Amino acid sequence: MPAWLDTLAAFAADFRLDTLPPATIEQAGWVAIDSVGAILGGAAEPEMVALSARLAEDEPGESPILGFARCAAPATAAFLNGAAGTFLEMDEGNRFARGHPAIHVLPAILAIAARRRLPGRAALEALVLGYEIGARVGIAANLRPSMHPHGTWGTVGAAAAIARLRGFDAARMAETLNVASSLTLASSKRTMLEGGTVRNAYAGVSNRLGLLAIDLVDAGFCGERDGLTSVFGSVVSERFDSARMIEGLGTGWQIDRNYFKLHSCCRYNHGALDALELVLARDSVAPEQVARVEVESYLYAAELDDPEPRNTLGAKFSVPFAIATRLVRGSTEVENFTWDAVRDRRVLALAQRVSVREDKAMTARLPAVRPARVALTLTDGRTLEAAVEANRGDDQDPYSRDELATKYASLAARVWPADRASRVRDRLLLLSAQPNVATLFD
Repeated sequence: MPAWLDTLAAFAADFRLDTLPPATIEQAGWVAIDSVGAILGGAAEPEMVALSARLAEDEPGESPILGFARCAAPATAAFLNGAAGTFLEMDEGNRFARGHPAIHVLPAILAIAARRRLPGRAALEALVLGYEIGARVGIAANLRPSMHPHGTWGTVGAAAAIARLRGFDAARMAETLNVASSLTLASSKRTMLEGGTVRNAYAGVSNRLGLLAIDLVDAGFCGERDGLTSVFGSVVSERFDSARMIEGLGTGWQIDRNYFKLHSCCRYNHGALDALELVLARDSVAPEQVARVEVESYLYAAELDDPEPRNTLGAKFSVPFAIATRLVRGSTEVENFTWDAVRDRRVLALAQRVSVREDKAMTARLPAVRPARVALTLTDGRTLEAAVEANRGDDQDPYSRDELATKYASLAARVWPADRASRVRDRLLLLSAQPNVATLFD
């Protein structure tokens, strides 16, 4: 086993919540609140309602399916909550890892912690550690361009989190990381570009496979001697920098470098939308005044160029649609990426007049910034322009806690009354003080 993996496994086995600064513990609480809000909002989608009903009936248990008022076996609950959490594209993420660590980790933690009636402190500890390890794999690797990051390194993060909950020693922690690395999905980026909603299952599968990795290790299965380097260095990626897995361990936390989302769509849209908001803050623009919109941004944003998405997922991965729905319907909240919005002829007509292209200089600046430039040409000949570098919601330009609380309340309101949502929010904010995760959600 390589020395770097020994170091990482020892760190993970010895990690304790009380080594964290108070600000990081508070941040982790807000990540939990935001992730639960994303799960609750996604649970209201018709596909999730149908799937939850089917699986809860077939696989009963004691782990909560959030927003469904039913429980299921831990693996089932972890899968359903993970899938629901990605459905609306409102889950937090980490630009350095190029993915969404928390939603690959928290559903598995809640499923096991509720089933075993563990204290909130243990769950929060597992969240920070699982987030850290999953994000570090994303940073150390460079996934193939055809891969979707969901369902890949998140499996390793979920397995590490549950190993922490179970109190694995360094040797078993290392084995867990090696086993989990071989349970990585071959997830396709085309699903998000084409509106293939199977993509919404990837994070759920990753949570479920993280639990499976623990079962395999418990049963005596083993992985490669260095599964992370093997899988993330030559299978799903061509590069894996193992030194970055242990660089600065314990001196800074990936969860502090996350981003939160208020636009209900892919993060790659957000630069253009933030720039559009700057334009609209200066000038009142009616949709019929817009002759065309030109967007320049980095490569991954430029790939989202479909003006006619076939469904709600496709809409969330379309810069032309996102720009058009903001101009026509007035916001980028959840209701403006629904089926009603996708069928809105006014939105689709304006989306045809939105172009997006790559600025290679912007691409070269990733991941430090995620820039975009937007130019609206109006029918009277005027051009209104704005540009951004940092996206709102990340560590360079964070949303306020009040903004995050409002977002959580609006998502939770899709399935819960306001008083219940507020109680759960307050408990999650003080998760480390909760005696029993099983009572978090009434």
